[in-house]
Amino acid sequence: MDAGERVVLVHDWLTGMRGGEKCLEPLCRRWPASRLLTLLHKPGSVSPAIEQARITPSVLNALPKVERYYRYLLPLMPFVAGWRVEDADLVVSLSHAVAKSANPPQGVPHVCYCFTPMRYAWHMQESYFAKKGVLGGLKARAIDLLMGRIREWDRRTASRVTHFVAISNTVRDRIRDCYGRDAAVIYPPVDTEFYRPSNEPREDFYLVVSALAPYKRFDLAVDACQKLGRKLVVIGSGQHLAKLKAQAGPTTRFLGWQSDEVIRDHLRRAKALLFPGEEDFGIVPLEAQACGCPVIGFGRGGLTETVRPLGESATPTAVVFHEQNLDAVATAIETFEREADRFDPRAARRQAVGFRKDRFETELFEYLDGVIGQKDVRRAA
Repeated sequence: MDAGERVVLVHDWLTGMRGGEKCLEPLCRRWPASRLLTLLHKPGSVSPAIEQARITPSVLNALPKVERYYRYLLPLMPFVAGWRVEDADLVVSLSHAVAKSANPPQGVPHVCYCFTPMRYAWHMQESYFAKKGVLGGLKARAIDLLMGRIREWDRRTASRVTHFVAISNTVRDRIRDCYGRDAAVIYPPVDTEFYRPSNEPREDFYLVVSALAPYKRFDLAVDACQKLGRKLVVIGSGQHLAKLKAQAGPTTRFLGWQSDEVIRDHLRRAKALLFPGEEDFGIVPLEAQACGCPVIGFGRGGLTETVRPLGESATPTAVVFHEQNLDAVATAIETFEREADRFDPRAARRQAVGFRKDRFETELFEYLDGVIGQKDVRRAA
């Protein structure tokens, strides 16, 4: 098994090293000869450990420059996915869209490390497909019909998974709601060796680090800092970038997407990280805490599992707000500034270290070894 010839990995797409790819990377290191099935692969976009796997993309990969617009193909992806896997002893999918639909041979375990059931088909359909005007209403009805079909497909293909593992208790609840299945919980890895504090003093600016998607609600961070006259640095790119730039005031700077080294440098110097969206887990707040940086974020979703809120802990690492609106974010910033002396960088660091990379790898591989062991026992019986 450790040689990897009969392990098949499945990942939605390979277009950059984000949180999902950081979870995939240890699997590729353990089983370097494994097959890796995916919808899309942009060569050179992921780490060498992933690139060395036997990557097999789908027919979507043949579309010209598809890496620029693949997100617009989300409704079509279920009709392309559903890989039929042969000659495998173990299938491991890492899925937030369609990877969990991989179909293994009968009797072969399929472990799905689930980032979330499909956001655009389940709990965030309105964020992805906004209704605008009369034509928007007509389009919305068509989208509702399509999403209904996709939800049926998603629920049906969940039966191909023998073991679900969720990235957070938030996602575990979604798996139960969407698929009627339970899941183990193994938190994703945080590189606490790379993200470390420095001796540099904190500076007078707040920070946003993320792909700039509408559902992440960074418009609230921009508007709150503009309302309060606070400096804001935005690191990231995405389909919401132009809109954010248009509404930003003179105290907001957009740096585009930056290297991990630049991100770390800003996390070491920022007053606090602003995190106004509801995330499945959220690695960036933990990378911030690993650098001793406090977090101001929305108290729902994965963030509730990764920070110690002011008012609930003797050693707080975050201020949380409970409504996604401008006043709530602005009030949270002002609360943080009044209580700034209560935030100890050492407490933030300790909080993050509990999510370190070696903890993730130990828990995940112990789980997978247990699944393989159960299969071997059944085979012997």
